[in-house]
Amino acid sequence: MSSVIAQTRFSILDRSRIREGHTAAEALRDTVRLAREAERLGFHRFWVSEHHGVPGVAGSAPTVLAAAVAGATDSIRVGTGGVMLPNHRPLVVAEQFGVLESLFPGRIDMGLGRSVGFTDGVRRALGRDKGDAEDFAAQLEELLGWFRGTSPTGVHARPAEGLTVPPFVLAMGEGADIAARAGLPMVIGDLRGREKMRRGIDHYRAHFRPSPWASEPYVVVAGTVAVAATPEAARRLLVPEAWSMAYSRTHGTFPPLPPAEEVERRTMTAKERGFYEAGLAGHIAGTEEQVADELETLLKETGADEVLVTTSTHDREALLDSYRRLAGITGSAGAVE
Repeated sequence: MSSVIAQTRFSILDRSRIREGHTAAEALRDTVRLAREAERLGFHRFWVSEHHGVPGVAGSAPTVLAAAVAGATDSIRVGTGGVMLPNHRPLVVAEQFGVLESLFPGRIDMGLGRSVGFTDGVRRALGRDKGDAEDFAAQLEELLGWFRGTSPTGVHARPAEGLTVPPFVLAMGEGADIAARAGLPMVIGDLRGREKMRRGIDHYRAHFRPSPWASEPYVVVAGTVAVAATPEAARRLLVPEAWSMAYSRTHGTFPPLPPAEEVERRTMTAKERGFYEAGLAGHIAGTEEQVADELETLLKETGADEVLVTTSTHDREALLDSYRRLAGITGSAGAVE
């Protein structure tokens, strides 16, 4: 194992993807089971996501799911990647994370994003519009103020006030600049746009202002990493998500994950095929040796402190095998009893 990989933390974000032929309830239970395995393998954190009204994603309430994950594990850090702050009142978010930190002290992370619902219908249902994302910096400041007890309202967030829950900013669009000015750790993806990622990281480091939450920049790079016995098997792990992404781009809705063999039998339009092939490109995928080489290159290019792996696929056993192989590459497997 290279020294740069050995010095890097590796973590998992699971999106609770629904699979064709399976239910949303199964997807959520799969997430909790994966968290237990991630802990056993020695991964640093396990995060869950927030999506509303998406047919292919069961994770709509990340703090609730994070509580289930934390309750089913003992030591791994647990958090959100992320709570989409424009969808919520900052006081309520502070209260939720205050409860989590009170129940599972020293294990909770607060990953925060600036997206609002992806469709007009979802935004209306949430009582939000696209413009709410523009207030993210102010919403972030208000949220952190609830933990410090500085709200001008005179209201106190219980039990959040006085607690320390590490905040992270998901850097989409202007997120890198917001994270830098707020002095917070930054999560940036995805691996398919390396040049854009590097520009975001450089901007973040150049403009970072130390804060009570972080004295120096901390960069987490996020993306898909698939490891298998052969390059072909690793590529097949990418197929279901690539097809779902292509379908969403051409039909306007993000479907459950189909089996790879079913996708490979499908006849695609030229437009679908273009999106599908693009969805397969740019990830880190291959054998242990190939993935180790690509990870080393990624870490040297970005200087990242941590890698957040976001792989989703239909075949759960193949996914678990991929994470086990990744733990062997990164040295996390040394934590296995």
